[in-house]
Amino acid sequence: MKIPPYIQFGSQWLTQQGYNTVLGQYIFSQHFQFAGTDQQRLYDLQMALDDPEANTIICARGGYGTVRIIDQLDFTAFKNNPKWIIGFSDITILHSCLNNLGFASIHGTMSRHFFNVKGLESENLKTLIQLLTGEKVSYKFSIKENNRKGTTSAELIGGNLSILSSLMGTKYEPDTKGKILFLEDIDEYLYHTDRMMRQLKLAGKLDHLAGLIIGDFTKMKDNESPFGKTVHEIMIDAVSDYDYPVAFGFPAGHNKKNMALAFGEKWELKVSEKNSTLKML
Repeated sequence: MKIPPYIQFGSQWLTQQGYNTVLGQYIFSQHFQFAGTDQQRLYDLQMALDDPEANTIICARGGYGTVRIIDQLDFTAFKNNPKWIIGFSDITILHSCLNNLGFASIHGTMSRHFFNVKGLESENLKTLIQLLTGEKVSYKFSIKENNRKGTTSAELIGGNLSILSSLMGTKYEPDTKGKILFLEDIDEYLYHTDRMMRQLKLAGKLDHLAGLIIGDFTKMKDNESPFGKTVHEIMIDAVSDYDYPVAFGFPAGHNKKNMALAFGEKWELKVSEKNSTLKML
């Protein structure tokens, strides 16, 4: 079977940096739209969680499918030997699960996006390595029209809005109270986005936030009859009853820039008239 280039190059790069890289037994499997059957994907992830010598698990890709195996995962060995789990998009389910268990995880690039179009190490990869090597990263991003000024320090959680919305009513739904919530998404209709934000609000998930950070909402769609609001207007409307700081435009999600974020760790968010900063504490 032909090895996907991004996995081959990513694995080679990690090995060259001195990391002992182990690929999952079924990483190159395919089952219709999935990267292997549920049983194969469950086996690989469980083996990685249980491996006493592993300290990092980098998911190869997102897409869809984690929800089909999450309830079958056993975190007993992981709790005794925690390790970083890295990914975004569909991996939001794992982030929420781990954060609810009291463990940190990294919302960051996967091997498919380790390198830029010139084949050089991407900024995404560099920020990921910074977190993995214990650096306290700090980001500055531009002012956006709908920002709400303020300063807060709290645990950071979140991920893909569609995934978080799908977790409502389950034991994996995020505990947002007193947290800074990060959101991103891709290829959604504007009215879907409004519905999901309203669902979070009705569930009380927006009531007691310490702050809100909006990342990239990529390739958004509208109906023939326009919804009438932009993504940013939908977001600010959903939190208009609250006074915590809101920062738009953080470079993370499904665009080229996907800066690494450590969920479950404490960060400081400052939103001023000039710009926004997010600093790991």
